[in-house]
Parts: sequence; C-alpha cells; structure tokens
Amino acid sequence: MTDSTSRVAIVTGGSRGIGRRTAEKLAAEGYSVVINYAGNDVEAKAAVDAITAGGGKAVAAKGDVSEPESVKKVFDLAEREFGGVDVVVHAAGVMTAPTPIADTDFEVLDRVHRVNIRGTFAVAQQAARRVRAGGAIITFSTSVLGTSFPGYGVYVATKGAVEAITMVLARELRGRDITVNTVAPGPTATDLFLDGKDEETIARLAAQTPLERIGTPDDIAATVSFLAGPARWVNGQVLRTNGGLV
Repeated sequence: MTDSTSRVAIVTGGSRGIGRRTAEKLAAEGYSVVINYAGNDVEAKAAVDAITAGGGKAVAAKGDVSEPESVKKVFDLAEREFGGVDVVVHAAGVMTAPTPIADTDFEVLDRVHRVNIRGTFAVAQQAARRVRAGGAIITFSTSVLGTSFPGYGVYVATKGAVEAITMVLARELRGRDITVNTVAPGPTATDLFLDGKDEETIARLAAQTPLERIGTPDDIAATVSFLAGPARWVNGQVLRTNGGLV
C-alpha cells in the first residue's frame, strides 16, 4: 500500500526542525498529519497553518512522549480525526551540550534517557498496537553512533537504545505488513544542531562529508517519505542519512 491520499501519519516533534519539514512533506504528498509537540503552542499552530494553507490536512496534538498515557491520547486523536494510523514518524528527542562522560551530571543523563528512550518505547508500543497493515514506523537515531564524537556519550547512549528498540519491533511485527526502520541523520541544519556552534565548527563538520556540506531538514524528510511510502522492501534497517560522513 503506497497510495498516500487516504493515509494518516503521526509525526512526533512535528512543530520544529526535521519533524516539521517531514510533516509538511507528508502532507504535501496527501497524508493527513497529526503533529505532536511538547509545549510550544505557537510553533505547533504555525506548522498546522502552513500545511492547511497549502491545501493539506493537519491537526496539532500536545503531549509528552515520555508519558504513555499522553502518547495514547495522540493516537486516539488521530483515529478520531482521520480514522486510523498508517505511518508513525518519531522525531521527538532532546540533546544536551556536549559533555565528557567524566563530567556528566546524572540528572541530565536521566532527563535525556527519559525523553529519548522511554519516549521511543511509549511511541513504539502504541504504534505496534495501532498502525494499520501496509503502514510504516520510523524512529530517529544519529550518525554520531558511528563517528563517536567526544562529548556525546549521553546522547549516543540513548540513540543506541532507539536503534535496538526499533530493530526488535521490526521482528515483533512479523506478519503484519508493517515496516519498521530508523533514520540516523548526520549534522543537519536545525536549531537543535546549530545551537552553540560557531561557523568554524560547522564548516569543519561540513568538510568531513564527500558532499562537503551539512544536511538540511529537506534531505532527512525525503528519506522519511521514502520509508513511509514506496520502500516496502526496506525493513529492520538503520539508514545513515549523512552525505557519506560514516
């Protein structure tokens, strides 16, 4: 099933950055989109307005992905508004300033783990229960798992768990005709990535890829769109979407 005109997608973290661009792209391809967001009402409304202004269908659903009951309500809304769920894109996540493992504050560790690991588990659980046949579940990891940049121990630990959860889920959904994959972006021009980095740092990271640039949200959204629709034979995979960084 690849016809997107009657399909419904939930995009967590869909009010900003990669999540928002993904929501916009899926809506432009005919999906009805539920944009989940944590707290920024203004950004969420702007995302919905941008989609509806272009003739698409979208609603916003405020909710903390680390709370299972909150995630359940997002799926409830999708079913109530649009009749079901076909695609789940779990783009919500947090990252802290790079800190050596020796200097890591365990309160920071617990907060990042709660959102990135517990949140992924909560979204994966509802997706496993409610995504329809012919659907797709897409989570987000990071190419830093391959580069092992110093200072990213907390973030990489959580994203390693995301990959593990995703690969297990792909096998648990045997016989359901649902694909489950992870997208692992490299350096991408979002607020999350650019915050605190000077031009020299960004240029150095860009030079590490054979394409000699950092990624854009459009680059990542295109990969998600591929996995959400035509890529029915891609399953249980991690796609390092990074321009050849690793």
